[in-house]
Amino acid sequence: MLDSALTHLRSPVDNQTSLDLEVYEKEGSHIVEGLLTDRVNDVWFPIVRGVPVFLMGELKPDFSAFLDKHKLSQRLGVETKAIKTEEQKEQSKTNKTFSDKWTRFQEYGLSPTHQEFLYDWYCKKFAVDSVEKLRALFASKSRILECGPGSGFNSRFMAENTDGEVYALDVSDAAFTTYGNTNHLSNCYAIQADLFDGPFENNSFDLIVADGVLHHTPDTKKAVFRLYEKLAPGGNFFFYIYRQMGAARKFCDAHIRDAFMHLEPEDCYKACESLTDLGKALADLGAKITLDKPVEVLGIPAGTHDVQRLFYYNFVKCFWNDAFDYETNNMVNFDWYHPHNAWQHTEEEVVGWMEELAVSKFQFNDSNPNGISCFLTK
Repeated sequence: MLDSALTHLRSPVDNQTSLDLEVYEKEGSHIVEGLLTDRVNDVWFPIVRGVPVFLMGELKPDFSAFLDKHKLSQRLGVETKAIKTEEQKEQSKTNKTFSDKWTRFQEYGLSPTHQEFLYDWYCKKFAVDSVEKLRALFASKSRILECGPGSGFNSRFMAENTDGEVYALDVSDAAFTTYGNTNHLSNCYAIQADLFDGPFENNSFDLIVADGVLHHTPDTKKAVFRLYEKLAPGGNFFFYIYRQMGAARKFCDAHIRDAFMHLEPEDCYKACESLTDLGKALADLGAKITLDKPVEVLGIPAGTHDVQRLFYYNFVKCFWNDAFDYETNNMVNFDWYHPHNAWQHTEEEVVGWMEELAVSKFQFNDSNPNGISCFLTK
């Protein structure tokens, strides 16, 4: 952590109280071990491996070794965890998935082949027609929050293209992967925290990005509303969430997830291989079919369909993309079926959320049939 991050960090207890910093170990300009203390509410948060950790309650790790190492046990006492909320219990199950995923796939999104695919998709999500315009969007922002950065590839891209600050918040151990991939940048800060308890004041960011994250929380709508509180008036908020799929796909998703999500991560990766093999086999066909009429009962539109995409969008998640190696393709399928929470939504639902928030300026950007890309202005 760079000490400049302290300017905008606040205690997650009340989102207002400034934090006192004690530094125990540094590497260059980075604080790799230290302590942040909220003296008003009498709580503390450690800095571990360069990342400030703001997890509370059920989500808070055991820091007894940290306390012993820095001889803090007597001074801080034996910590009792806060009351465990149902949301924290739910989120802790999903954390296991993503802590494992982003420890394994630390280079995801960093290679040129990955970036060619991913930033083309980002342009569609943000409704811009070139990467240069995407860069210009980020350059226009002074304070950006990305929730769920994963490997940190997009946080890094944003920080490289703005003179402002980028805060990358992840509830899982992905925060440490993001730190490792961004700590060469003086304007990018990795934070481990629950987005429901983000350590920031309200109305403090002019861009918030949550790409493929909020549907993995216990409550997608509450997550949208919570992040909206952090957005400054006139700021932009982009989120991408899973779209409610057709009947056959919904059945297969529920059936497979019920079988896979209770597996240990290693076992789930293995179980997903058959789906990845199916995706590759269908992609290798290079076949297309044309439907003169829509199959309305299954939500399949008329038109020409790539066979692999037809299966993928309408029957079963069997991702395959030649831009990625086998393990990364398999990870994408794991990402779909192992998380404990993976909600699907409709555009009508999201419109209802916008009405409740009194948001009049928002748009849905057509990025792919599986998801809803929403870009709004506060």
